[in-house]
Amino acid sequence: MATNVKIDKDEKDKSVDESKYRGMIGSLLYLTASRPDILHAVCLCARFQSNPKESHMSAVKRIFRYLKGTIQYGLFYPKNENFSLKGYSDSDYAGNIDDRKSTSGSCQFLSDCLVSWFSKKQNCVSLSTTARIYFRRLLLYSTFWMKQTLADYKCSFENVPIFCDNISAINIAQNPVHHNRTKHIEIRHHFLRDCVSKRKIEISFVPSQDQLADIFTKPLTSRDFASIRARLGIMHIE
Repeated sequence: MATNVKIDKDEKDKSVDESKYRGMIGSLLYLTASRPDILHAVCLCARFQSNPKESHMSAVKRIFRYLKGTIQYGLFYPKNENFSLKGYSDSDYAGNIDDRKSTSGSCQFLSDCLVSWFSKKQNCVSLSTTARIYFRRLLLYSTFWMKQTLADYKCSFENVPIFCDNISAINIAQNPVHHNRTKHIEIRHHFLRDCVSKRKIEISFVPSQDQLADIFTKPLTSRDFASIRARLGIMHIE
C-alpha cells in the first residue's frame, strides 16, 4: 500500500458494486493463509465492504497488481534443528482515520519458520502509545495456543520471548509498582503481567528496524517492506 495515502470511508466518492468488491476481498482473505505480506492491506480494505467506494476498489486492485508481480513468491521453511518458539508484537497509534483506533499485529516463529500471524483493529481507542501496546492481549492467546498444541507433540516451551519495541509497555509488564499509571487499564489486561511473573513468557526489547510485526500494522516503504518480507521467509520460489 502507498505510505502517503490514508484509506477512510470516503463517503463523497462514487460507490462501486458491493458484490464484486466483496468477492475480491474474499479471494484475498483466502490467500492471506499463504501470503502474510498482504494481510494488513487486505484487512484494511475489508473494513469497507459495506458501501465500498472507488478509492477502496483502487486499493484492492493495487494488491492484485502486487500479487501479479510476485506470483512466484511464497513461504519457505528451511530445515533447522534449533526448535524454539518466539513472537513479535507491534501496533500503530490511532492509525484508523474514521475512529482513531489502533491496529495490532503479531507473528510467531518456530525456529526461523513463520507459523502464525494476524492483523486486527483494536476494540477501543488507546490514549497513549504505551496503552496501545499493553492492550494487545491477542498475541498472548496465540502464543499460549501454540504452546498447548506443541505440548501434545511432547514439545515444551517456557519463558517464550516476545519482542516489543516499546520500553514503557515492557516496564509495565515487568514492574507491578506502576499502579498509579495503569488504573485506566482493565484488570484482564494484567494477565500479561501475571504471565511474565510466572516466567511463561518474556517480554524483550527489539529496535524498531528489527520489528517484524510492522508489516502487519501499517504501510511501509518499498525498501522496509522488502526487507521484512524476506525476514519472514517469503521469497521467490522456483
